[in-house]
Amino acid sequence: MKNMKKITGLWVISVAVMAFVACEPVENREEMKGATTMDKINQYVKVEQEIRDGKKSNFFSLSSDHLDALSSFSYGIGTYAGTNTNGYIQCFVVSGDQEIVFTALNADGTKLTKTFPVTIDECFDVAPEWELLCGEGSKVWTWDTSAPAYYGNGGYLVHTVPTWWMVSSFADQGGLHYDGEGEGATMTFSATGAKFTKNKTDGSTESGTFSFDMSKTKINSDGNALWSIGQLTTSQIVVLNGWNGNDNDDNGKAVYVYDILLLTDTEMVLGNPITGAEAWDTCIYWVFRAE
Repeated sequence: MKNMKKITGLWVISVAVMAFVACEPVENREEMKGATTMDKINQYVKVEQEIRDGKKSNFFSLSSDHLDALSSFSYGIGTYAGTNTNGYIQCFVVSGDQEIVFTALNADGTKLTKTFPVTIDECFDVAPEWELLCGEGSKVWTWDTSAPAYYGNGGYLVHTVPTWWMVSSFADQGGLHYDGEGEGATMTFSATGAKFTKNKTDGSTESGTFSFDMSKTKINSDGNALWSIGQLTTSQIVVLNGWNGNDNDDNGKAVYVYDILLLTDTEMVLGNPITGAEAWDTCIYWVFRAE
């Protein structure tokens, strides 16, 4: 029995030691240090501008090879992660002095940035929608109060403006979900940084970004023509009164993705259907004009 107690005691001590060892975190402090330094960024990060017809273009090659960190390049119309290996990419749609900002995020959370000033002599291959939406750099949009209705709903893939429920005055007919975003409120779309700003009637502003994809078109319910010509996506904020009150069994939702039904130099019509919509299901419409 004494031997048994001795063995049991040794076993308990061994388990305790093992438990202590197993719970003790293994930390290699050398590995926790930031692997990327400014010296490495200066050595390895490359921003190469494409020259077209003897002019500094809006296309760049971006490289961050050999860096042990998460890396990204932020430029005029977006952000690129890692290294661009497919030749030159379009970074700006506006000429003049611009910036490309490189960011490296190390495993320990340290962040390093480097700004590359660039000059664009001429922009090439710019989608016409950029100028329609942003003008020569930025453009202000507001509700088209001259339209029969500038907010409301209608049939998805059928109507292209408010047709069933038609709002021509938020004050008189309701439908305004976000305070300060009715008549008199504006939106500014800027090509520099793809920035999107709402200016509310109470004097406050909200800012975010936007992007569009003109390849995401939809055919109308008859199958004989385009219903939408592309898609607009906003981040951080929605367009003026960007709310679909008919979605989620009428509980509503904030809208960040919009079908573009019309976009000209002076007019813009957007739509958003209820989730899982088919032809003739409910779709919300926004009708704007350029100031």
